[in-house]
Amino acid sequence: MDLKTYLRRNRGDIAKRLLCIAAGSAILTFGIHNIHQVVGITEGGVIGALLLANHWLGIPSSIASPLLDIVCYAVALRLLGAGFLGWSVVSSACIAGFYAIWEHLPHLLPDLSSWPLVAAIAGGVFVGLGAGLVVRAGASAGGDDALALSIQKLSGWRLSRCYLVTDLSVLLLSLSYIPVTKIMFSLITVCISSPLIDFVVGFAEKDVRAESAAESV
Repeated sequence: MDLKTYLRRNRGDIAKRLLCIAAGSAILTFGIHNIHQVVGITEGGVIGALLLANHWLGIPSSIASPLLDIVCYAVALRLLGAGFLGWSVVSSACIAGFYAIWEHLPHLLPDLSSWPLVAAIAGGVFVGLGAGLVVRAGASAGGDDALALSIQKLSGWRLSRCYLVTDLSVLLLSLSYIPVTKIMFSLITVCISSPLIDFVVGFAEKDVRAESAAESV
């Protein structure tokens, strides 16, 4: 089947995936830009690993970031296939585009620096919903998602557990240079976003199973 035929036969599914990725990217980047970056909530996963490498090894994020993402996507390519990588390229473009939009606008949420608990909860909801929609569409919002999905493929664990393992590992290591009080709020964010991603992805899978059952009747 050539590309033109594939696009014609699957245009409905492709449009649905594109819409899901765009919506997820918008929600994710909105939360990170208006909450995480303003309040200074520390990240787990790949982003936290970048900060860790920069602090202790002096490796610039501009070098460490592409290297870590390449490793994560190389593993994902082997385990999840080229289709996943292709949709992740689309996701990366959407995320970059929405970041550019938010950066040209004033912050659209109140400064929650004085209410770090509220910021941690709200940040976790934005990240969970946004990343969940992207992963639901069969893509990745970054090296974190690619790594978590690869771990899920190898281990058979729930997706939320895979996110928690990677995020908590990095956050625990970050205690070597970040105060416990700041890490606590990051832990709250992670403990909200990880199961929320799992819920959004799992909800989509339930819809697919229901549709398949209806078609077989």
